[in-house]
Amino acid sequence: MRDVLGRGMAPRAAIAALLLALAAPAAAQDCKEMRKINIGVSVTPPNVAHTTPHVAKALGLFARHCIDATIIQFEGGGSPAAKAAIAQGSAIANLSDIAVGAGMKAQQFWGFVPRLPQVYAVSPEIKTVAALKGRKLSASGGGVGGFQWRMGREVLRTAGLAVDDVQFISQGTAGRLPGLVTGQIDGVALHPEDFFLATQKKPGIHALLDLAKVLPDFVFNSYGASSDWIARDRTLLRDAAAAMIEANRIIYRDKGKVVPIMVAATQSTPDAVAHAWDVLTRNCIWAINEGFDRKRTEWTIDYDVSVGDIKPEQKPTFEQVVNLKLAEEAVAAAGGRVTIGNCHE
Repeated sequence: MRDVLGRGMAPRAAIAALLLALAAPAAAQDCKEMRKINIGVSVTPPNVAHTTPHVAKALGLFARHCIDATIIQFEGGGSPAAKAAIAQGSAIANLSDIAVGAGMKAQQFWGFVPRLPQVYAVSPEIKTVAALKGRKLSASGGGVGGFQWRMGREVLRTAGLAVDDVQFISQGTAGRLPGLVTGQIDGVALHPEDFFLATQKKPGIHALLDLAKVLPDFVFNSYGASSDWIARDRTLLRDAAAAMIEANRIIYRDKGKVVPIMVAATQSTPDAVAHAWDVLTRNCIWAINEGFDRKRTEWTIDYDVSVGDIKPEQKPTFEQVVNLKLAEEAVAAAGGRVTIGNCHE
């Protein structure tokens, strides 16, 4: 039996388990102890762009750094659960400048996925942004103020529309794709693999805008941790980031090795995942070094102030948001800076 997306049930789950077993990590070498850490991903199930921790775990990269990593999934990177996990020091997860501006005692320490990987996908009859007026748009993974709501708001702004000109529908992150395919919503930001599946399931669905072109300097995903955790166990955070940096470098260099792991993690189809890998690597979506750019971070902070997501009097500095030194230490632990093709961040 298959759902509306063509994602498998029992047979695909069995294949996923087999793929993960084949990629099982080798035993850690010379480790006095395996240090435990919870690593959050922003979507349930994760999109291909979010699978770096899965690749690092499956290939034994965490174990190589004497880390026993548990991957946990959130309903959106800005969800209350994700923010609470960071603030309480129970997990590392996506941390935004907005959370820091609101007073969270935490810092980003690795720019995991610096650029936006999504397109804004719409129903076949929607030909312009202006045509979204009166339509239903996704607010999955956080509702008002969440990522989907914010991207929808920015798309509307390109045509002089406001959030009150549409109806935002809150739903789980897993509902984004079926919502568009079944007509429950008319617009949603989709990752490459989900856009691929959407166009297969409902011909005529198309990309209205490429979000990376709408917001070229917008910071998408950065791993962050509480300030207390950084002070208490900086080495663990450095090594966890180093393992994931190594994973991203393998992602760029060995499609055949990583795509099966990504298929298992995302519960998507091999064709869709392979398509996403092509798009994401071509556009340098994954960070292979620190993943930070002061100009982009400061632009994002200014943007978030301009749209009211950060109060002007609470505007954080680059140094308050980003622990660049810790990111540099992680890159050093991963063997130093590299360039892969045109990708260098």
